[in-house]
Amino acid sequence: MRFDRICKPSDSRSFFLFGARGTGKTTLLHHLLDTTNALWIDLLNPDAEDRYARHPASLLEQVRARHRDQPGRMWEWIIIDEIQKTPRLLDVVHAILESREFAPPKFALTGSSARKLRHGGANLLAGRAFVQHLHPLTFLELGDTFDLDQVLNWGSLPEVVQFQDDLQRRDYLTSYGHTYLREEVWNEHLVHKLDPFRKFLEVAAQSSGQPVNASAIARDVGVDDKTVRKYFQILEDTLLGFFLEPFSASVRKRQLLSSKFYLFDLGVQKSLERSLRQEIVPGTFAFGRAFEHFIVLEMMRLNDAFRLDYRFSHLRTKDGVEVDLIIERPGESTVLVEIKSTDRTTRHDARHLVPFLGDIPGAVGFCISLDPLDREIEGIRHLSWRTAFAALGLA
Repeated sequence: MRFDRICKPSDSRSFFLFGARGTGKTTLLHHLLDTTNALWIDLLNPDAEDRYARHPASLLEQVRARHRDQPGRMWEWIIIDEIQKTPRLLDVVHAILESREFAPPKFALTGSSARKLRHGGANLLAGRAFVQHLHPLTFLELGDTFDLDQVLNWGSLPEVVQFQDDLQRRDYLTSYGHTYLREEVWNEHLVHKLDPFRKFLEVAAQSSGQPVNASAIARDVGVDDKTVRKYFQILEDTLLGFFLEPFSASVRKRQLLSSKFYLFDLGVQKSLERSLRQEIVPGTFAFGRAFEHFIVLEMMRLNDAFRLDYRFSHLRTKDGVEVDLIIERPGESTVLVEIKSTDRTTRHDARHLVPFLGDIPGAVGFCISLDPLDREIEGIRHLSWRTAFAALGLA
């Protein structure tokens, strides 16, 4: 099954394409680029990784040989899969792009981790390549095949949504977690001991979407607070999740300045917390939690895909009042969002948003839910989730 991805990197300029494993980066490049005249380097292949790690300049030698042996027929594209495996190649890529010996090819560089690139001071080509991100499939990309219950239970990685039965989905997602631990964490020497990190993954998955309490997690895992913060940084760097920061502007009521952390896919989250066999049923607490997670993920993904430059945060006061999501939109009103999984909202569901509207000039309030009846109650727009995405320019 082929999906029309919203993310469409430039076919006229070099680019980075970052995304977690399984999001479809390689498949997308096959669909978008003419690979009949391309050099494809897969650094997940141990032989290729060893060759270019030992001798990065061999890439420049290949390009020079192509120019010498087939003048006028330089590759249109050089595609390097998982560039973070050999960051030193980026210096060679930079040299090729700057070369005056030949008309340089374009580069498509994919990566499932920014850690080595960021922490190793890798050459990111000084703006000579665009940077884009590929996420799991959104409801827009799934189109008529989108099924909310399926996505809440299994996530939306391309491979998962194409399986025909739950056993295949469960096996794939279980394997995903094992592969991540082995290839992204252990083989890359990101941690000294795997068992504490494995335990951390389960606890982090269980608390996904909740304010991060590093001290409590540290006690559960048996490590110190500093190690927990390092573990979260690994998840962020390997694109397995992201932080939703507390709202930065001052408001009348004092905030608890705790970030939330969201794993990047609902199926992976369920796999890591070992709950794949537990069906998420409408009307339960688990369904409400998963629906909120889904809304946040979709907004982040579509904002990125459409390059809208929205800023997302959350707000929670010391007396327990919470705003699920605050969306700051350049040149437009800030939106305060309450997310409810009910199919019938009332004024009580979003009444706590009203006081904050006066604290944030020009702000508007949305109550996003499964209720099909769109209406306004006491200044708050109660919208079905699809209507809300359209109103926010995310559909």
